[in-house]
Amino acid sequence: MIEPALEVALPNVGPGPDSLALTDLIDPVEPADPTTAEGSDPAYESIVLLLHRDHHAGQCRRQVRAVADRYDEFRERGCAVVSVVPGPRERVREWQERYGLPYPIRADPDATLGDTLDQPVRLGPVGRRFDLVGRMPAAIVFDVGGPAADDLEIVAAYRRTIFDRPEIDALLDHADRRS
Repeated sequence: MIEPALEVALPNVGPGPDSLALTDLIDPVEPADPTTAEGSDPAYESIVLLLHRDHHAGQCRRQVRAVADRYDEFRERGCAVVSVVPGPRERVREWQERYGLPYPIRADPDATLGDTLDQPVRLGPVGRRFDLVGRMPAAIVFDVGGPAADDLEIVAAYRRTIFDRPEIDALLDHADRRS
């Protein structure tokens, strides 16, 4: 299962390529020693996607720092982490400059990814115009089943309310089940 929007490359101001699509994270990696392995595998076994409210949101800023503090635990589990902020590249770059995140952080000024993945927005047209008051945070965990775009499957999603932020341990538990 994958939506075409997951193949859309968005500006990345964190580590990794300047323009990044989620499907880039499942590109196959050739084995270091082809005599001991049969073929290539996806680069990651799972992906945690954090969809934030707005670049001003304090809880979102705390969340990215908390994930960054434990990023090595995600990597040990073969899990990629990607943050997406519904704002222009210049605003998102402020987060990277301030927090030095060790994972990609993408700018999505049109909130394409959030809209495609059903990131809740409250307060109707006002909420759609002003992300900080309308857009709710979301965390989505994908299982990477193989080296094709349709091999991404949502295995967990937290996207009901402003307080529906999973603990880091819960995200790591989902990554453990994938590895």
